[in-house]
Amino acid sequence: MTTALPPRAGRRCHNALNPLHSTLYFSPDLDREFNALGFTDQSAMRLAARSAALGAVGAGTVAATFYNYNHELLARHLPAVWETASPADVLAARLRTVDATLRRLLGDDTVSSPEMAEAAMLALRATEACTRHARPLYSAHADLPVPEAPHLAYWYAATLLREHRGDGHLAALLTVGLDPVEALASHTATGKGMSPRWVLGSRGWKRADWDAATERLRGRGILDADGELTEAGTALRDELELLTDRLDAAPYEHLGAAGVERLTELGRGFLMTAAVAGAFPADLVGKA
Repeated sequence: MTTALPPRAGRRCHNALNPLHSTLYFSPDLDREFNALGFTDQSAMRLAARSAALGAVGAGTVAATFYNYNHELLARHLPAVWETASPADVLAARLRTVDATLRRLLGDDTVSSPEMAEAAMLALRATEACTRHARPLYSAHADLPVPEAPHLAYWYAATLLREHRGDGHLAALLTVGLDPVEALASHTATGKGMSPRWVLGSRGWKRADWDAATERLRGRGILDADGELTEAGTALRDELELLTDRLDAAPYEHLGAAGVERLTELGRGFLMTAAVAGAFPADLVGKA
């Protein structure tokens, strides 16, 4: 039985859970664990960490499932990373990283709290309604075992919900006609996306690629001469998020309004604690 939710309730819940998943990619614990495996390049270790659930895949598979990464960057590291460490070893190191990172950011009391156990239970219940078809990155992660420790189970469930929404978001991007760099540039223009410096540094695009995408968006009336979203651009981004919401509604409808509200509350509390503890770079989000 599904339960009617307040508008955007699922999105708000996602926005509370997803960033805590992402602390992995900014964590010094990731460098330590992956250096021990033999990795020396940060791009290689972060690509391996996210793609390992897919198996020993190459650049083509990751370009398709990640959407907004430059294939040239991916081809420099994939499938070569699997010569450094197997996907199984990477997944084990990733989970050790999550354990160390959450303990450092949240503290042992929070990690072992009844609230963390409750959040894990709620998030896992929501994942019961996730679907596999046309969702490769979600489906690959859904094949992994649920960790026993509540804070790791919470992170695992947040990962499933993140990738479920993310896979649907790719379909929405195709529907509204935004290519990889246009998607990034228009998101940055909302003020809620990564700054251009972080986008270019992590996704492998050059400034010329960004400028060309911006010019295409201007030509379509999505950005104005100053690089800001036009009225039509704002409407397009709203359409994109609403379509993503519809494709991602099932987990939150399954959990129900009260469960979604409680999970959002708990997730925001954990996220605020992590942010105050320095989980994210200060210049990560912004238009400049």
